[in-house]
Order: sequence, then structure tokens, then C-alpha cells
Amino acid sequence: TMAKRGHDLILGDPLPGLVGEVEALGVDVLAMDGMADLADGTAIARLIDAGMERFGKLDAACIRTGEIIGGRFMDATLEQLQRLQAVNQEAVFHSLQALLKVMVPAGQGQIVIVTSATGRRPLGAALYASTRAGANMMVKAAALEVASKGVCVNAVGTAFLDYPGFINATGSEDPEVRKKVEAKVPMKRFGQPAEVAHFTASLLDGGNRFQTGQFFSLSGGWSD
Repeated sequence: TMAKRGHDLILGDPLPGLVGEVEALGVDVLAMDGMADLADGTAIARLIDAGMERFGKLDAACIRTGEIIGGRFMDATLEQLQRLQAVNQEAVFHSLQALLKVMVPAGQGQIVIVTSATGRRPLGAALYASTRAGANMMVKAAALEVASKGVCVNAVGTAFLDYPGFINATGSEDPEVRKKVEAKVPMKRFGQPAEVAHFTASLLDGGNRFQTGQFFSLSGGWSD
């Protein structure tokens, strides 16, 4: 979506074929592998450094982090909590700090952190929802600090998306299970990744610089 709007891109761990697809749209693309675990604070720093060397500036960033561990709270382990804190909260911490160190001195920038709608309304995965809620609040707190510096920071929380992570976590590869899960959504269907991309792009393309410190739920009406 951003490439279609003429933006050059920095991609971490792009899917096969994606680089060629966006280059065909006439934009410059920098792709780096080894970015999967942003809980390692050096990963996002390497990506930003490479991008600055290539393009000389960073106008916007969309960071998607996270891992799902389901189950009941009473059955959870400390190890599970620590893992989710690392990938769902520490990764956001490292990403925001690294991005803001570049954008604040530049006096401009837009950041979207993709979290989860379960950070607003739990869906049964207690530890996952808790760590996502923490990430959402971290985004709001950071946004408040840099609001006067020309940098906008928002969170987009998804749920009920038709992509492998959610499908596998809910068992929705089974058509009967999928029907039951979709029934929980007011719109009675799963959302498409392209719908998330279009909404997120509106917070990143430079046209909306008066929206910051917000959490937006993209969940078909399931969560406010």
C-alpha cells in the first residue's frame, strides 16, 4: 500500500517475492533478513542504521511484533510470561526508542505499532492479552512525550484476521471451528490483511499529522 503511494521502503524479513513486487511499482527498496526477533534490541537498530545510510531519513515506520501463547491464566507458567513480555513488550520498547532517536531530532515522523485488539478486550489468552495491553500503554506514553516534537505514535490492534497466525492459534483451519469464531465478530467474518494495510497507511503516509497517542482496534466491531 505504501509503495503504491510512492514511498521508498525498508523491509525486515520480507516474504518471498515481495521485494520484486514493490520494486515493480517504481520505488526503492532496502530489505534485510534476521529481523524476526525484535526482542533483540540490536535487530531494529541495524535496520534503522541501514535505512538511514541508504535514504538519509526516516519518515514513517510500521512495526509488527508479537507471539501468541494461549491457555488459561491458572495454567500459565512464568516462562511463558517472560517469553511474551520479551516479544510483545520489550520488542516494542526497543523499536520505539530506536525510531524516536532518529525522528525526534529530525522534528518529524509517524510510527504505528501493530499490537492486538485483545489488549483492550481479552479473548481467553490471559498472558497474551496482558502483554499486548502493556504495549498499547507504552505507545500512548511515548506518544505523549514526543507529541510536541512533530512525531506521531499510534497503535493498531488487530483480531479475527484471516492470516496464518490467527487461524492456527484459534484452530480455524477447521471450517466448523472457523464458523464458530466468525460468529463472535459483529461483522460475521474475518478481516483481510489488505484492510489493515489500508487503514495503517493512513497513519503513515504524511497526510495525517494530528493523530497521536491512540489505540485503534481493527476487529470487525468486536473491541472498541
